[in-house]
Amino acid sequence: MRPDYDPLDDPPWAMQLVVRAEKADPPNHGAVCEAAATAVAALLTDPRAAGPDGEWREAVREWEARRIRKVTRRARGVRWPEAEALPGVTVEHAGAQVRAFPPGPVSDIPPELAKLQVAGLDLADEEEPGPPPEPPYAAIALNPDVTITTGKAAAQCGHAAQLLLRQGRRKDAAAWVEGGARVHLVRDVPWRRCVKRATIAVRDGGFTEIPPGTMTAVAWIVRR
Repeated sequence: MRPDYDPLDDPPWAMQLVVRAEKADPPNHGAVCEAAATAVAALLTDPRAAGPDGEWREAVREWEARRIRKVTRRARGVRWPEAEALPGVTVEHAGAQVRAFPPGPVSDIPPELAKLQVAGLDLADEEEPGPPPEPPYAAIALNPDVTITTGKAAAQCGHAAQLLLRQGRRKDAAAWVEGGARVHLVRDVPWRRCVKRATIAVRDGGFTEIPPGTMTAVAWIVRR
């Protein structure tokens, strides 16, 4: 047995996230992060994943029993409609489009997704981010001391949304989902204050870009 063998990652599973990033009019960093988090929440609460007879239920259960991975890919041109033709959930938000797909083994993803680029998705952000939406919404803050790409940040925001659903206060999570699972990327509050306010924290598994255990994001639900 290999010294780095992990039974919770044999074989590794992942949820694929695909960002539409056209050359002529790419979305901004913050909008992609917010859309990714909403897409993850939308998929996990979709009847196909959450219903007792949902066709994605077993895949989600199997994935959540392992090391939680999310892989962010980018699509443009004809690659985007090819991806949208596969089962999943698309969220459109502030000019960004992100589609979340039911999780599965990383060695067995559809060829339409396998051909999409993983590395290099790094987008510019708004000069003046917009105000938060009306409550309820999920507030997510990314650690300003950790340098990550937009693709990695989108995955971390997806992790935060998942943890809010699974580990957050049930009444808050229910209100958030019923309100459309809106997300606001917090930028104007000091990191330490965000950490104190947060109900969940994301610590990275160390598969890409940063060391394992790094706190990348925190989140909480704002109801009023």
